[in-house]
Amino acid sequence: MKIYLILLLTAIVTACTLVIRIPIPGTGGYLNFGDIAVVFCGLFLGRTKGAVAAGVGSAVADLIGGFYVFAIITLIAKGCEGYLAGSIEKKHPILLIPAGISMVLIYFVAEIFMPGMGFAPALSEIGFNLIQAGVGIIAGYAVYLAVKKALPVKTI
Repeated sequence: MKIYLILLLTAIVTACTLVIRIPIPGTGGYLNFGDIAVVFCGLFLGRTKGAVAAGVGSAVADLIGGFYVFAIITLIAKGCEGYLAGSIEKKHPILLIPAGISMVLIYFVAEIFMPGMGFAPALSEIGFNLIQAGVGIIAGYAVYLAVKKALPVKTI
C-alpha cells in the first residue's frame, strides 16, 4: 500500500512543478509550486519515502519540461529538502527552514559550475529560490495540516 502512496505523491510533485512555471529573468530557470508538494511529501511520508517522492517527482518534471541538465541536481536538491522536512519530529513551519535552505544552497553551488551559468547567474537565482522555498514551506505545511485533519488517525 505504501508504494502506491509514494508513486501517487511522486506524480503530484511532478504535476505541481509543471502546471505553473514562472520564468526567472536572465537565467532560464523558473518558479513553480512543486516545493509545496516536496515539503508535504517529507512531512506526510517521513524522511526517506518523502525524499524519494520529492526528488524523483521533481527530477521527472525537469526531464518532461526539457531541463535535462538539471535533473540530477534537482533529484539531489529536492530529495534533500524532502528528507529534511521529514526529519523534524515536531511538525512546525519554522523547523522546516533548513529544508528550504538546503535546496537553495544545492542549486547555488551546482549552478556555479554549470556550463553557461557561473557565479553571477547562480547568485541572481538565490532570491527566487528563497521565495519558492518559503512558499513551499508555508503552503506545504498548511496542506499537511489539512490532510492530517481530514484523514483518520490510523491512516497517517
